[in-house]
Amino acid sequence: MPWMGINDLSTFVVAVILFLMLPGPGTFTLLTATARGGIRAGYATLAGLMLGDQILIAIAATGVAALLQTHPMLFAGLRYVGAAYLIWVGIQLLREPAAAEGAAPVMHGRRWFRQALLVGVLNPKAILFYMAFFPLFIDPVTQRGALTLATMAVLIAVLSIGWCSVLIFGGQFIARRLAGYPRVGVWLRRAVGVCLVVFGVRLGME
Repeated sequence: MPWMGINDLSTFVVAVILFLMLPGPGTFTLLTATARGGIRAGYATLAGLMLGDQILIAIAATGVAALLQTHPMLFAGLRYVGAAYLIWVGIQLLREPAAAEGAAPVMHGRRWFRQALLVGVLNPKAILFYMAFFPLFIDPVTQRGALTLATMAVLIAVLSIGWCSVLIFGGQFIARRLAGYPRVGVWLRRAVGVCLVVFGVRLGME
């Protein structure tokens, strides 16, 4: 029996959790922020990622995602912008001197928030995901239009908070354990930088 116009609610929840668990730019951005700025930076980043998700959900719901898909040049432009931003963030992590690890400049919550928002909203794969994902779970008979979409968006937000909180507190625990091993922290930061550059290159080449 559909609930609020949502088909197979349990499958919807499991699918969202699996999507959240897939490592991607958002995951690496969240873990990096937590390691560098603590719990507050982690949640500022989470807020930016969540706002990015909600914007993409609204875009998919209003049909802009379909417009992007039917205009390849426009979609390609968005993809290149997102790829360039990921590469830029990754290079910044790689360029930071190893000696600065213990005294890295502090980024305030607003900067973590803005960076996460850009990482989230400049991801065209996520736009297509939401465009293809939502229709699978909307019952055409019992759906309530905007109310159904809003309910799905709230469920995604709640699940995001739950899973990302695990990442934030887990990342903080690991960061504290590695505090006495600055060289390990340097190489982990560089590994994250490489991952973001690779994500950006792959996004730009697809």
